[in-house]
Amino acid sequence: MAKPVGTVTRGTTNPNRLRRMDRWIAATHGPELRRTPTPLAVDLGYGAAPWTALELLRRLRATAPRTQVIGVEIDPARVAAAKPYECEGLTFRHGGFEVPVPGRPALIRAANVLRQYDEEEVTAVWQRLCARLQPATPHSSGGLLVEGTCDEIGRRHVWVALGPEGPRTVTFATRLGSLERPSDLAERLPKALIHRNVPGEPVYAFLRDFDRAWAAAAPYASYGARQRWIRTVRDLSADWPVRDGAARWRQGEVTVAWEALAPRG
Repeated sequence: MAKPVGTVTRGTTNPNRLRRMDRWIAATHGPELRRTPTPLAVDLGYGAAPWTALELLRRLRATAPRTQVIGVEIDPARVAAAKPYECEGLTFRHGGFEVPVPGRPALIRAANVLRQYDEEEVTAVWQRLCARLQPATPHSSGGLLVEGTCDEIGRRHVWVALGPEGPRTVTFATRLGSLERPSDLAERLPKALIHRNVPGEPVYAFLRDFDRAWAAAAPYASYGARQRWIRTVRDLSADWPVRDGAARWRQGEVTVAWEALAPRG
């Protein structure tokens, strides 16, 4: 057997840590999963415990009941520890970025996996994972790779969504009650963006404008943090290509076109 591609991560994981990402996947990619006869989702690098894979199965089956989930880990000891948790629709395998699963996944979720890698390595990993996705067809946009970072208990999360063709969007998601200003999310930017939060880079300008819109929306705070966030994103969308609407904003989310935030050079 060939050696898995990648290196062992810290493996930190907590129950319910990826709920914001899972909720977004189910809402935005659910129709694509339902159109697939037997959709396969991969939890890549699930960590030292299998909780996130179990939760992914439950959440995706609520919107696409035929979904199958495979948890993939590069540490064989973690795979052995997860095996007792296998159940109908959920299995665990040893592997890495080669994604050793049958066929083409409709979804690959890689949360907090690339954090330890160098920025220069991200593009090659993205390309390798996107090449494993279900291809696009005239009636389908193809599989989805969701790669991002969150804090230890899942209050703040930023992820990039990619299709077979490459990156599509960036989503910022937070528990609004924990937020002082939108730029607090900067510490959770994925590896492709976290070192680009400096003057002259698009993501820096975006977070600057986000903070300004948040400050301007301060009068809405009397109606609650949700109403302030909605007003903030509505104003932000005048200058930035926001790709979702108020139904997602109410969840403490905003999704922006990748092209608007992509690193320069």
